[in-house]
Amino acid sequence: VQLQASGGGLVQAGGSLRLSCAASTRTFSTYNIGWFRQAPGKEREFVAGISRSGGRTEYADSAKGRFTISRDSAKNTAFLQMDSLNPEDTAVYYCAADSTSLMYTVRNRVSDYAYWGRGTLVTVSS
Repeated sequence: VQLQASGGGLVQAGGSLRLSCAASTRTFSTYNIGWFRQAPGKEREFVAGISRSGGRTEYADSAKGRFTISRDSAKNTAFLQMDSLNPEDTAVYYCAADSTSLMYTVRNRVSDYAYWGRGTLVTVSS
């Protein structure tokens, strides 16, 4: 499956962005989708994930209460709504697909996701 993340940009602190992850597959509903980010000089980290059905979501502590992950399987697209952004959210954001997790389990390790899209840069100014 090929993934394409979009929607990044420059935003002021306190602002919002909505990232999209478009998948080129007819079997989108068989993949869990995760959003990760990587800031300069840091390791890639989990941000949020959503199960195949959309019924289960998981968030990193840094994202809870501010970010919302969702998916539209009819459009083969997942989303990450990011509100109350702060400069610490500045990073390249990647979406990834996981086809091997158990039902209703959302994993959060980079190694759990076999398919990755090219990232989209989010820059939050103070």
